[in-house]
Amino acid sequence: MLVVDLSRALAGPHAGMMLGDLGARVIKVERPDGGDDSRAWGPPFVTAGEEQVSTYFLSCNRNKESVALDLKDDADRAMLTELVRRADVLIENFRPGTLDRLGFDPARLEELNPRLVLLSISGFGHDGPEARRAGYDQILQGEAGLMSLTGADAATPQKVGVPIGDLLGGIHGVVGVLAGLVERERTGRGSVVRTSLLSSIVGVLAFQATRWTVGGESPRAIGNQHPSIAPYGAFRCNDGVVQISVGSDALWRAFAPIVGVDPEEERWGTNGRRVADRDALIAHIEAAFSSRSRDELLETLGAAGVPAGKVRTVDEVFAWDQALSQGLALGVHHDVLGDLTLQGGPLRMFDFDGTETGRVQHDAPPLLGEHTQSIREWLAS
Repeated sequence: MLVVDLSRALAGPHAGMMLGDLGARVIKVERPDGGDDSRAWGPPFVTAGEEQVSTYFLSCNRNKESVALDLKDDADRAMLTELVRRADVLIENFRPGTLDRLGFDPARLEELNPRLVLLSISGFGHDGPEARRAGYDQILQGEAGLMSLTGADAATPQKVGVPIGDLLGGIHGVVGVLAGLVERERTGRGSVVRTSLLSSIVGVLAFQATRWTVGGESPRAIGNQHPSIAPYGAFRCNDGVVQISVGSDALWRAFAPIVGVDPEEERWGTNGRRVADRDALIAHIEAAFSSRSRDELLETLGAAGVPAGKVRTVDEVFAWDQALSQGLALGVHHDVLGDLTLQGGPLRMFDFDGTETGRVQHDAPPLLGEHTQSIREWLAS
């Protein structure tokens, strides 16, 4: 499967990388004057000789080839036309209308390749009164309600620590592409798949959305506690923080004796009562935890069958045997930087006999225009 990736920054490139992880050939089309915006996003950069590479760019462009094309140039636009003719999937995340102005509106794309699946990712959606607004992740985290749910309290909205709107836009885009490819097998024709950062964030508001749309209650941030389950969240102990998830009355009966509470006690005997009296319950739990270490508590909670965990830093995650066992650290060789470790993808594919069948060898993110000449030769052959 051939994917032509016109996108830049994160949402589209993440979608292209996911398809590359699944085995597609992904050709990334970049501007000759600097390439993808994220090539300049840093520090940190990794330097080798005169080459300076953004670690941001490295995070979302593995398993791709790079061609440098000026889409205002007739010859380069003709090369893109040939790529479109051969592609199964085209990815773009320009502002709505930009691809049309470049001469690749949906009607022209269908004329070039009736089997093409076009993935278009925008910030606010492709139509509606605010469709033409620039859609950057943090702006959409605020506009789509996510920041109002994240942070210590309602007065201090916080963004998520990664560009979650971009990432969700890419993930939802891949779901749509795969559905389009399946539909193409039935009809023989391609389709246009559209998603946006706005829809991708609102689409995962989950129970926080229905608290308002059904329950009439507009949710606000409450820090590291769950709005509908207690105790569920982060709790201080004498050397740090542990997280616990007491998500059922059966788990409450296992947990309560650890903090010196009769599980049948009327005050906290049901989840509804525990949620209503959350502040007092948190204070009691943290007083009980105050003389105990994190490791001791995790051992005790684990023995009782209560879900619990640490709050790891990123460096701790990449030193953790469990994360490594899941293929979440990939070794690749970069032509300039040498051997690198990148984060791995979330999917693993197996035969029913347990044999892993997915992509085993991964390619480092490309240098700008690294494959322009070889792809020109391929198209001419």
